[in-house]
Amino acid sequence: MSLFKNPFGANEKTNFRNRFFGVESEEEINRPKMHENVTLGVSYKFRSKPPVIGKNALLRSNTVIYNDVEIGNDFQTGHGVLVREKTKIGDKVLLGTNSVIEGHSDIGSRISIQSNAYIPKNSSIDDQVFIGPCVCFTNDRYPLRADYKLKGPIINKGASIGANSTFLSGIEVGEGAMVAAGAIVTRDIPPYYLAIGAPAKMKPLPKQFRTLNQI
Repeated sequence: MSLFKNPFGANEKTNFRNRFFGVESEEEINRPKMHENVTLGVSYKFRSKPPVIGKNALLRSNTVIYNDVEIGNDFQTGHGVLVREKTKIGDKVLLGTNSVIEGHSDIGSRISIQSNAYIPKNSSIDDQVFIGPCVCFTNDRYPLRADYKLKGPIINKGASIGANSTFLSGIEVGEGAMVAAGAIVTRDIPPYYLAIGAPAKMKPLPKQFRTLNQI
């Protein structure tokens, strides 16, 4: 099949059939689908590398993704999402509108993070986790009052975090645990326990809820 140079001045050659019959190249198919005002690749330091995003991504308007970010397949954002540097995200992850990941964090696969969630620096979120709207994690136990190593949350596999819950820094949520809406979590949650109230109290989950999320 004949090839010819791109008439718009690019150096690469363009397949004849693709040009005249509208067949997309594999590179075009795999390129993220982006709405208006998406910023893909914010340089925060010299020699930082552009973000790498897998297949079938959808980035809605006003999403901002920094350099040195790695994202898997089937990634989706709502509007106004921010992902800072040194973040790794797995496959099939949804970041809801106005959610923030502050960077230096590891996010697993098959995760649903709803609108207005705040994920601070140095966070770890395992697979199959649900994070409800307006959840606020923190990473600094004594803001501006003492030297403190920033510690975000550790959310283990299959946990569910209810809307408007708030976490002190460095909290670990066990596998399959649940956090009730509006809870204020001040200590670690064992696997398959429920945290409820302010401050949150712990009690074992009923038998029918001792399972992992199917996301």
